[in-house]
Amino acid sequence: MDLASRLKQFDAYPKTLEDFRVKTFGGALVTGISSVIMLLLFLSEFNYYLTTEVHPELFVDTTRHQKLRINIDVFFPKLACTYLSIDAMDVSGEQQSDLEHNIFKKRYDEHGKPIETEAKKEDLGDKSAEAVKALNTTDSPNKCESCYGAETMEYPCCNTCESVRDAYRRKGWAFRDPESIDQCKREHWKDSFTAQQNEGCQIYGYIEVSKVAGNFHIAPGKSFQQQHVHVHDLQPFGAKQFNVSHHIHSLSFGVPIPGVHNPLDGTNVSAESGSLMYQYFVKIVPTVYKKLSGEAVWSNQFSFTKHKRPVRQLSGEHGLPGFFVLYELSPMLVQYTEKRRSFTHFLTGVCAIIGGVFTVASLIDSMIYHSARALKKKIELGKAT
Repeated sequence: MDLASRLKQFDAYPKTLEDFRVKTFGGALVTGISSVIMLLLFLSEFNYYLTTEVHPELFVDTTRHQKLRINIDVFFPKLACTYLSIDAMDVSGEQQSDLEHNIFKKRYDEHGKPIETEAKKEDLGDKSAEAVKALNTTDSPNKCESCYGAETMEYPCCNTCESVRDAYRRKGWAFRDPESIDQCKREHWKDSFTAQQNEGCQIYGYIEVSKVAGNFHIAPGKSFQQQHVHVHDLQPFGAKQFNVSHHIHSLSFGVPIPGVHNPLDGTNVSAESGSLMYQYFVKIVPTVYKKLSGEAVWSNQFSFTKHKRPVRQLSGEHGLPGFFVLYELSPMLVQYTEKRRSFTHFLTGVCAIIGGVFTVASLIDSMIYHSARALKKKIELGKAT
């Protein structure tokens, strides 16, 4: 026996003669359906192979030198922009100044329609540098009006109501009675507040703060430091109850990364009573997303818990009405790495699809063929008897 004949003994796929093969309509139908199924599964497997695979890993975070970017877009339907101020503070309670920010306010009427086509850029906290312009605003170059006891060598004149408020705030004084200030009476300051009382306000943009625990808040009244305590001046508003209902269009930390959802996006909160303090306690997890190109995108994920409580704003008891986000950073860093899927895995999947569908189709075809033959024999025997 030659070598070729010996090798034939190992053939696991013996062939039948063409004369003994029977082709049926049922077999053709099964073949067509199985071919379509194999094609669809192949395309699905091929599309899966072309997508990238993302591997998560956990490390200790050593990137404390970076800045933390806070992106915010919140709408207050029952609070006018003129009432609200924005402040950012670190974990020690000190107000963060000289921050890079791009925060804007946009006014809305009581029906939720924009009043202004262009948003107004907002200042954070007590910005003395920005107050210089207001303090020096005058109808006459030699005009110098009183600051009502809040004058300083640097700012001796207060020619507008806003400049008087700034001077009071630097002294740590409450701005109690605007009607007793000539500048405020001349500018109808109280009337402008009354005219806007039914308006809403959208506050959006970003702040870049130091990468340490802290908070930022949006609350009524201008803020100032009094004996190293951060307070808001609510005296000019009297006994007004502030409705802090709000809709969080988006709140995120850092640039967006693929597949990460921010849990506060789309949150709608309706205040059932006046003067509530809403606090969002946020736990931030630093995240880096490494793309196939080698580019690293630094961002953050977060989880949160929410708390609200009523406040007595005139006495300052139990806090301040407003929207507060108190955040702290995790010491761990999550790293997502994009990787291409294995070509051998793709080949394995294709072979499994072809083999599996072919085997199942053969079993179905054999069952149909033998069932049809058995049924045909019973019919023939019934006719013969």
